[in-house]
Amino acid sequence: MEKLVIIPTYNEKENVESIIAAVIGLQKGYHVLIIDDGSPDGTAGIVRSLFEKYPNQLFLEERQGKLGLGTAYIHGFRWALSKGYQFIFEMDADFSHNPKDLESLYLACKNGAGVAVGSRYVVGGAVANWPTNRIALSKGASLYTRIITWMPVMDPTAGFVCYRKEVLETINLSGITFVGYAFQIEMKFAAWKLGFRIVEVPITFIDRQLGDSKMNKGIVKEGILGVLKLRWMSIFKNYRTKVKNAYPNSTVSYTHPEVLL
Repeated sequence: MEKLVIIPTYNEKENVESIIAAVIGLQKGYHVLIIDDGSPDGTAGIVRSLFEKYPNQLFLEERQGKLGLGTAYIHGFRWALSKGYQFIFEMDADFSHNPKDLESLYLACKNGAGVAVGSRYVVGGAVANWPTNRIALSKGASLYTRIITWMPVMDPTAGFVCYRKEVLETINLSGITFVGYAFQIEMKFAAWKLGFRIVEVPITFIDRQLGDSKMNKGIVKEGILGVLKLRWMSIFKNYRTKVKNAYPNSTVSYTHPEVLL
């Protein structure tokens, strides 16, 4: 058991069977963990019906109610670490992230990165089928985040990510406070402040074809205010001392993120 792809779901009956088949169908040893937040459309039932087809490759954790993206991933991270997975992935259920790009993220971490980010905003990255206003909002959020936090990641809100287990073991997951898209920024920020090497891998992000987007005004507000909070809180946290104490013999590389072409 080396590679686990965590996919949070809420009302993804149109996509969930296909995304599971696409990931496992790569035949690269990926396991899939679905974290379902009580989808009223029967998403969890579809996953359960596939257990016999994908024995020891597909897993399901069901939660009661819509508890948020961030808490779903934290739940999945803890599950993955308890099972001994070495490389843990975040991925959307709606095919906005191409399953074929998983291997590029994996290889980036296998070759030394602590975090590999599927990036829309580095050379070679792109966005398809998004309206102009959505692209402007996303790029503006990325620029705003870099200015406020000084974190040199071109796509800090990206949700297609691979973490080495050492990164998730070192980050204080109980201290991660955001639940929407600001969660993605906070996780990268924590990894960067702890000194882990971040690599950005260019991908093409494709807007969902089926199902409804989970974006709302509350998520945008959390992102705007959350970035300011992260910057403020970082003044009082000694991340590097933490990582050195956790791994006194580690070879963690204190470098800026890189672009993997």
